Amino acid sequence: MVTMSLPAVSSSAHAPFHVMAKAIGPICNLDCKYCFYLEKEQLYPNNEKWKMSDERLETFIRDYIAAQPGPEVSFAFQGGEPTLLGVDYFRKVVAFQKKHAGGKRIETAFQTNGTLLNDEWGEFLAENNFLVGLSIDGPEEVHDALRVDKKGRPTYKQVMQGLHYLRKHKVEFNTLTCVNAVTVQHPLKIYKFLKSIGSKYLQFIPIVEREVDTAAAKLGLDFAAPPDLENAPASKENPRMSEFAVPAEAYGEFLVKIFDQWVKRDVGKVYVQLFDNALQKWLGIPGGLCYFSETCGRALAMEHDGDVYTCDHFVYPKYKLGNLMNQSLGELADSPGARAFGEAKRSTLPKYCRECSVRFACNGECPKHRFTYTPDGEWGLNYLCPSYKRFFNHVRPAMEIMAQLYREQRPPAEVMQILPSAAGKEALKALARCLIGNRPATIRCAACLTRMHMIIGYAYEVPFNVNPRSTGNARGKACSS
Repeated sequence: MVTMSLPAVSSSAHAPFHVMAKAIGPICNLDCKYCFYLEKEQLYPNNEKWKMSDERLETFIRDYIAAQPGPEVSFAFQGGEPTLLGVDYFRKVVAFQKKHAGGKRIETAFQTNGTLLNDEWGEFLAENNFLVGLSIDGPEEVHDALRVDKKGRPTYKQVMQGLHYLRKHKVEFNTLTCVNAVTVQHPLKIYKFLKSIGSKYLQFIPIVEREVDTAAAKLGLDFAAPPDLENAPASKENPRMSEFAVPAEAYGEFLVKIFDQWVKRDVGKVYVQLFDNALQKWLGIPGGLCYFSETCGRALAMEHDGDVYTCDHFVYPKYKLGNLMNQSLGELADSPGARAFGEAKRSTLPKYCRECSVRFACNGECPKHRFTYTPDGEWGLNYLCPSYKRFFNHVRPAMEIMAQLYREQRPPAEVMQILPSAAGKEALKALARCLIGNRPATIRCAACLTRMHMIIGYAYEVPFNVNPRSTGNARGKACSS
């Protein structure tokens, strides 16, 4: 066996960070029409060797474990399609993790299209407690509209066969569904389908791609490069969206329709990533999804050759931080480039966003999507702004109830008993009028706090008898509700 000489071990980073490892680069056996990552193949020479070498793989695993300041380390492999690397490759991943764990708890996940899964994969994934993210866009006619193979053929049946192996071997899995111009038209059909196949953890990812611009064309890419938030374009023309992109307003309606089903029937049974993150925001708990955080820069992407970028959505030469064979991951995560990138998410927010009533929940979303103008003409508004305003304002009353239940040490799922009541609906209307325009968990008047407790108490047919001023939430000044 050849002994490899690895670079010096990484020092611990000042705070936890995440690396999305693309050990196969952008190579995939499918050709989904909306995929933003397949084009990254154009950034490399024609004779590129796409599989991450053993030396780079071990360096990454050793460095990533050493750089994490906490006792737990979460690995995530994506692509492209990681199963193209084969089961034996991931056996090496597990072996390197055990070799360098140093007493830390290791978790591993990967995202797959599922078409190459079989019994061998199922046995391995189950034995090693991998969490699998399965990419599936809905029932057959919806999924097959855009998720096709290299010959343009449908893939639904192969994905469902892959799911069969996951379930057969009791592999923990969640589903990732892309919300594009087709899927956005079928929110409830997709939601019911995902539940029917046994998915308890759902992710919805909006597809927001523009037609190629000058910067991307020079790199041989198919979609526009991320916007320059420091410098507005010369023209204020509307962005030219790809034919697969989700419409700016439709994504919000998609989320609202699913939320209304979920909040009535499935709270505590089905976990929708975006809904969980929203409740976290209403509770004032830091962290959560990077694109809803105030700043970012702690979710890096690493290509097969060891190049590290500021983000999975920013794999462009301009956003390269360095290479793990030349600089440790801890240093790259804490580098000036990473810090500046993360801080720009906050510092480039337009005034329109800074003064928005749902900024606490949205924070301008992903900088990649900030390529439109505010109503008063300022550059850098998120393309999906109408959707997020619609969604976060719609869920506000229910989120306030769930947050209050949580503070009362009651399960947020009890919201399902509260919302259908007639008294609850009337109190919700009055409560919503008080809450609109305010930060989470801030109730402007004693009467509305009383309504909140009345709503919760209604489900139990018992009075709460809470003194609003004693909670520290109410300001004592009556509102017009």
